[in-house]
Amino acid sequence: MEYFVQQLINGITLGSIYGLIAIGYTMVYGIIGMINFAHGDVFMVGAFIALIAFLAIVAMGLTAVPLALFLVLLIAMALTPLYGWTVERLAYRPLRGSLRLAPLISAIGMSIVLQNYAQITQGALVKPLPPLITGGFTLIPSADFPVRLSNVQIIVIVTTLVLMTVFSLIVARSRLGRHMRACEQDLRMAALVGVDTDRTISLTFVIGAALAAVAGIMYLLYYGVIDFYIGFVAGIKAFTAAVLGGIGSLPGAMLGGLLIGLIETFWSAYFPIEYKDVAAFSILVLVLIFLPSGILGRPEVEKV
Repeated sequence: MEYFVQQLINGITLGSIYGLIAIGYTMVYGIIGMINFAHGDVFMVGAFIALIAFLAIVAMGLTAVPLALFLVLLIAMALTPLYGWTVERLAYRPLRGSLRLAPLISAIGMSIVLQNYAQITQGALVKPLPPLITGGFTLIPSADFPVRLSNVQIIVIVTTLVLMTVFSLIVARSRLGRHMRACEQDLRMAALVGVDTDRTISLTFVIGAALAAVAGIMYLLYYGVIDFYIGFVAGIKAFTAAVLGGIGSLPGAMLGGLLIGLIETFWSAYFPIEYKDVAAFSILVLVLIFLPSGILGRPEVEKV
């Protein structure tokens, strides 16, 4: 029982990271109906920006961990959206009126560019970060297998819940959220009634990149190592989470992220770890066979 509870905590933590990344996929698809395959690499860039910011802050003599984390969060959320904005301007806006295959190929090209950009500037070796946050709580004391909830896991889960709540309120109640929902309903009609669709789409990419930056920081704190390839792996799993939960649904993206994290963690705990990705993608196939719109997705109804 203790082992199961520990893996449940680990799965929720990992799923929270996937959920933050998946929100970026589902936001872009919800508005322009396209998949931003460069989003995973924006997450990777955010992790590298966070690492560089950590090292720079420590080099300047600032050793207070809470303040350092706050500054790194601000820096990563300020710089990473520039990459998301660039992806939208270069890979999507010029091709918005073309066939859907063109921006898809363009986004894959931007993904390769960002991967190689990180590899050239930061090197191909794994970049470690010493543990900044230690300690935790023992939830179930046991001589054989005590169940622990680390402080890093608490930070990851709480941060995800707070950001999900704030962003849901923005989409539901703010002017920008109304514009997003209008563009999601009908992009052309939204432009006719005065919505600046270009600005709304750019801000969607920016917000998605900011959330990916937070996910990059959480990944760096949780695992302590990053490299230029983490964006591809995490991006594919986050995309799977978005489709699993229902592409275009924000709660669905978070639910899908949690499910992928739990499936991956429990499979690694009880079965051969080499097949954990096979298990996650097999669940996706089954869901798409029986629920083509995902768990919380709504089938598209074409009005005539």
